[in-house]
Amino acid sequence: MMTDECQFSSASIFQGSGSDVRRHTRPGAPAAVLPGQEPWLVAKAVIGTGPQPTTAMNPIFAELPTTIFEVMSRHARDTGAVNLGQGFPDDPGPEDVRRKAAEAVIEGWNQYPPMMGLPELRHAVSEHYRHWQALDFDPEAEVMITSGATEALAGALLALIEPGDEIVLFEPMYDAYLPLVRRAGGIPRFVTLKPPRFALTEEALAQAFGPRTRAVLFNNPLNPAATLFSPEDLDLLASFCRRFDAIAICDEVWEHVVFDGRRHQPLMSCEGMWERTIKIGSAGKIFNLTGWKVGFVCAAPAIMRVLAKAHQFLTFTTPPNLQAAVAYGLMKEDGYFESLRRDLARSRDRFTTGLTDLGFDVIPSEGTYFLNIDIARFGDADDVAFCRRLVLEHGVAAIPVSAFYAEGAVKNVVRFCFAKRDETLDAALERLSGVVRQAA
Repeated sequence: MMTDECQFSSASIFQGSGSDVRRHTRPGAPAAVLPGQEPWLVAKAVIGTGPQPTTAMNPIFAELPTTIFEVMSRHARDTGAVNLGQGFPDDPGPEDVRRKAAEAVIEGWNQYPPMMGLPELRHAVSEHYRHWQALDFDPEAEVMITSGATEALAGALLALIEPGDEIVLFEPMYDAYLPLVRRAGGIPRFVTLKPPRFALTEEALAQAFGPRTRAVLFNNPLNPAATLFSPEDLDLLASFCRRFDAIAICDEVWEHVVFDGRRHQPLMSCEGMWERTIKIGSAGKIFNLTGWKVGFVCAAPAIMRVLAKAHQFLTFTTPPNLQAAVAYGLMKEDGYFESLRRDLARSRDRFTTGLTDLGFDVIPSEGTYFLNIDIARFGDADDVAFCRRLVLEHGVAAIPVSAFYAEGAVKNVVRFCFAKRDETLDAALERLSGVVRQAA
């Protein structure tokens, strides 16, 4: 919540550069942009006349700017724009799963559940992955439930990293990765992926891995690129993990949201990766219930014992009614998961066709809730400025993909969320037609 003493101007994200940024820091401390941080990401702190804190805050979090997601959503609210920026569906989620959660609140246990998660959910996670990905986890020793995938990621990084350890990150990347790595004391080493394929290369991996590499943080399917890494990509990455004795922290929350007959292959299934991989999943993405924050962590016992200790001192546990409902949901028949993909693919195709017919260059979406357009044909080399015009002049909120890079940012790609009702997508397309007319 913003206070009178320190408010952040969302509009300022689009104005000026890092040189004109004022920060709310301890008295006398110089303004600074975090290493690798794009200047446009830094929001100006509008300081009021009230009392200011005199105690220094940890700069990794104290100096983080307002995120582009909050900025664009705020513009959408203020202007009545169609919000295709943030990644959430406008579907309420499966009613039977939601009813199970409601029933569990009234009829079930509402005190502390076991720290590792309800046994019924841990067994359901094990059965689910055995069925869908041919992975055989011991539910007692290799499965843990967390309060969302982000908590699982934070816990894994805190459990694994010692100050000075190097962590390989693949950009574009989820915005939580970099501050979590830095707060844990890790030193990021970036592998920069480029459109349209965002594929791995041996040369890029060789530049990022080294004798101090402790772990890699790997998102597959990849948000925001909306791509699924190939078996060849996975084998290449696995070979580097084995060679440098690195642990792979695999953010696989989009594992069920893949299209066109594709199937997600976990990195853990590659040769030599079972004992060195942490697999993280999310009920929120599987059931279109992004607010539930129920995550799954799977790892070999030696790793899991340490992960559990980090989890113990973060959230300790997760609401038991949601766990019970997710356990029920994971055991649903295959038809549910197939229909999830089919319905989202239909929305993707509807929006892709509409964008293509308008004259936009669409980068194919292989998974996730997202698709991207290449704005280069409009003579635009600034995705941030393009998104600003899009929301303020044309009434559609999108996300500049450069926001997902720490260095070597791609500036000509813009991301939309298509996990919306037909009428929402059609309204966005109608407004986007004005962009093409304006450029003509």
